[in-house]
Amino acid sequence: MSRVILHVDMDAFFASVEQRDHPEYRGLPVIVGSASDARGVVCAASYEARQFKVRSAMPSRTAARLCPCGIFVRPRMEAYREESRRIMQILAEVSPVLEKVSVDEAYLDVSALVGGGKDPDAAVQAAYPLAVAIKDRIRAERNLTASVGVASNKFLAKLGSDFKKPDGLTVVPEREKVGFLRPLPVAAIHGVGPVTAELLSGMGIHTIGDLQDWRGNLEPVLGSFARKLRERALGEDDRPVDPSDERKSIGAETTFARNTEERPVLRAALRELAADVAGSLDRHGQEAHTVQVKVRYGDFRTLTRQIRLEKSVCKERDLYRVACYLLARDRLVTEPLRLLGISVSNLVEGNASTQLWLDLCGPGPG
Repeated sequence: MSRVILHVDMDAFFASVEQRDHPEYRGLPVIVGSASDARGVVCAASYEARQFKVRSAMPSRTAARLCPCGIFVRPRMEAYREESRRIMQILAEVSPVLEKVSVDEAYLDVSALVGGGKDPDAAVQAAYPLAVAIKDRIRAERNLTASVGVASNKFLAKLGSDFKKPDGLTVVPEREKVGFLRPLPVAAIHGVGPVTAELLSGMGIHTIGDLQDWRGNLEPVLGSFARKLRERALGEDDRPVDPSDERKSIGAETTFARNTEERPVLRAALRELAADVAGSLDRHGQEAHTVQVKVRYGDFRTLTRQIRLEKSVCKERDLYRVACYLLARDRLVTEPLRLLGISVSNLVEGNASTQLWLDLCGPGPG
């Protein structure tokens, strides 16, 4: 049977709930997060605020400078969780094979519902009315909009839901997937962060099309990630929709162009990784009790070290300081590193009041 996956992503979820519940905010730039004059970050921004380049995880003071007319609203996590529960209930009634990725997005495997048979394109097209029905029901029952991507796998479905936001619906036919991917930036592939994107750019690889056409061997540069990168560039992804309730972990890692033990380089990379993981936690409305660092040396030996914290963390600065502590505690930087990574697990729903201060953490690696 041909696989058919839907990715349903609510549009500017937190901000949209605020605009729905407060009619006076509709059509205005709503910024959910810390107050404009407080030390804190933006949790979410309405599409009106995004026109001013306001984004999640941005310091609220920066958002206030970019968008002086912005309406700053404190997060109401209980309201968002309840809204998420109602939306996931709607999706679960469509297909029991449902993977909740975060409070505002989910994958559905609808293969059995559309009678895919052997023709993957026919199967994907047959799911279009189902996607329309989901969007219509969310609009009618919750007075919110969702964007939906329909494809043969999770990677393509996710890109489809992002393609025409807000209130979009994109079907990615199997026979057209390579062409659909060609113009997209290589950073559209999950796992390609700023460091990897810059590395690929230096090799002349800017778009997924460039990656499709690349005939060289990327493994000496990207290690084992090279194979996955090639598969994604061709629109291949065999990950199943996982109906388990919780997202297991979030992580980011970077492979250096040259093996290095230079502290400024490692500190800069570590801050970037912490920012990447913190941004993912923020978007998913989650925090973590366990932080792990991963190092790989020039001879490909790989070590990981982790710590479980009594209080959950989600801030970039906290993740950075804990990662520094782990590197120093276990003396992991004793020779040049090929790869450095941060990941978090034991995830819980976010709590904006949680803070972590680790006085034992130094200013950085070494």
